[in-house]
Amino acid sequence: MGCPIPHIERQLPLTQFTDLGLDRGLLKALSDEGYTRPTPIQAQAIPPVLEGRDILGIAQTGTGKTAAFALPILHRLAADRRPAPRRGCRVLVLSPTRELATQIGESFKTYGRHLGVSVTVIFGGVKYGGQMRAMAPGVDVLVATPGRLIDHLGEKTVTLQGVETFVLDEADQMLDMGFIVPIRRIVKHLPKARQNLFFSATMPTEIGQLAGELLNPNPVKVSVTPQATTVEKVRQKVIFVEQDRKRALLAELFEARDFRRVIVFTRTKRGADRVAKALEQAGVQGHPEGHPPDHPERGPPPGPRPVRHDRPHARRRQGTLRAQGPPGPGRPPQGRLAPQWRRRPGGRRLVPSRGPLRPARRPAQAEEPSGGLNARRLRLHPTHRSVPVPGP
Repeated sequence: MGCPIPHIERQLPLTQFTDLGLDRGLLKALSDEGYTRPTPIQAQAIPPVLEGRDILGIAQTGTGKTAAFALPILHRLAADRRPAPRRGCRVLVLSPTRELATQIGESFKTYGRHLGVSVTVIFGGVKYGGQMRAMAPGVDVLVATPGRLIDHLGEKTVTLQGVETFVLDEADQMLDMGFIVPIRRIVKHLPKARQNLFFSATMPTEIGQLAGELLNPNPVKVSVTPQATTVEKVRQKVIFVEQDRKRALLAELFEARDFRRVIVFTRTKRGADRVAKALEQAGVQGHPEGHPPDHPERGPPPGPRPVRHDRPHARRRQGTLRAQGPPGPGRPPQGRLAPQWRRRPGGRRLVPSRGPLRPARRPAQAEEPSGGLNARRLRLHPTHRSVPVPGP
């Protein structure tokens, strides 16, 4: 069981980035991007990370938490320059999706462009070759998704024995996507002596247990609340209604004149189809997302309609019905009823055969008798053996 996590709040006033003691290369990169003042999560997290403390951060997306761990990590890498182990990394950042992993990797490259820090991003959906070549000499920062990282660990193309700092971002989203077990498998490959940075928007029970397993004793807890949860110009209203009256109430709401362009969200695609059908029966025009109807005035879009491909075995069967006869005069007719031609095993002649081509298991080794083509003709027997066919 993990150790309990004390609630340690660090309330720091908003200061300039220059007051946080960051490297000059980082300050120059921040100035190039137009950043001068840190956000609340950055002001609270950067000082303890610079000290080497573990962090438990509670912050939602959009609060600047990526820079909250990227800036102090880059500062520590620049202060202690040494080569990364082969096929390894000094900093490991786990992200739930490829989009977020790419965004974090770009942030590390942007903030560390004056420091000469190497950054590699690994995610699924692409080939392994480029990722293996990028990891071969070792990198300073590795940003990865759990699934593809486990694949590389299984193939021994990536090692995590040299990790100094481990960052787990969007831990609650990891839980929703079922990555908790893969994360525990990855942690087994990490050295015990490391710095851990744990960030999550919420703290359910299972995420709290995972944080207790990963973090060292006495971590620093920093938390911020979003400045605004919704747009101020959006008016919100909650209506409590029975399950069987929801669609009828939705149709009644569309009778209002201000309901002109409306987006209705449903839990599933099938539910969207049912809601769209119910609204059409009530006289409301609409369609589920991804299936827009043809324009009533313009008609269907130009160009050919998409053609549904047959099943693979149907295409293979159709291919066996088209045969090509032997070259030269006397060529048999082509088409679906033409015989299937194949090359005689060990010979150069094309001979007709009934059924699809299949390699003969036991080709006949008898001497070829004289008597012309019929005496040497072979056909595929139902027992898949090549047997000689006697001549006339």
